[in-house]
Amino acid sequence: MTSHSKEAEEPVRSNPTGRQLRFGAELRRLRERAGLNATEAGQLMGIKQTQVSNMEAGRVGVSAERVRALACHYGCSDKALIEALSDMTTERSRGWWEEYRGILSGGLIDLAEMEHHAMLLRAGVTAHVPGLLQIHDHAREVFRQVVPELSPPDIEHRLSFRIKRQAILFKDSPTPYQAIIHEAALRMQFGGVAVTRRQLRHILDMSERAHITVHVIPFVAGAYPGSGQSILYAQGPVPQLDTVHLDQSHGSALIDAEAQLDKYRVLLKRMKGIALGAKESREFIHTIVQEL
Repeated sequence: MTSHSKEAEEPVRSNPTGRQLRFGAELRRLRERAGLNATEAGQLMGIKQTQVSNMEAGRVGVSAERVRALACHYGCSDKALIEALSDMTTERSRGWWEEYRGILSGGLIDLAEMEHHAMLLRAGVTAHVPGLLQIHDHAREVFRQVVPELSPPDIEHRLSFRIKRQAILFKDSPTPYQAIIHEAALRMQFGGVAVTRRQLRHILDMSERAHITVHVIPFVAGAYPGSGQSILYAQGPVPQLDTVHLDQSHGSALIDAEAQLDKYRVLLKRMKGIALGAKESREFIHTIVQEL
């Protein structure tokens, strides 16, 4: 049996993950850049149009061999992208976040999956301490302010999920993490003065780790682009596989369109440009702690 026919017999996924959807979207982009429709692509590969559509929708598995064959038929010569997509086909194990599927929103599940696979994470926030740097008591108070109000069990589910996400910063080869935090977020007293003091000290402790950098934008820096939203930029193995996560009041969103990725690269660059340096930022946070 050939690898093509074997793939054709794979069961169709009813609920592909965010990463599987992203993988399929990249296959679709390759096809569209080649100027082919799904029927034409299927004819080149000797498969049905529905199989092409299922691959591009993340509904069926795709082998590394098929990825390379598709790239060849589509005239894609970007070896780094082809290898990055091929590597994605080897991921078969279920991540820890899957145990929360059906309990928390799909957007949160996709966020944890995105963070887990990121080569580098960059955050830019104005009103909240980044989730990966929040302590238990601070995070619990954040969840208590959610509208509509969460039940105590829902709060605990979200809290445990947030803390498990932070494991990427403590593993043997931790994910590099850069956070740009506005002074407003540092002065928000979620849970009162004592909790705020512990939260700021935790940020200071984390910023001393070699793979974590914290920059503060003080009030005196004035206006800056991107101030109205929380941005988490996940860098992939190649720029085409980067992803932006936006945390908004009506829910979260994952963005991967090339023009939008360029926009958020620029926003984060400009935010960092007006922020204090790492050493100055730690001194600034120390000052806030002393004022509490």
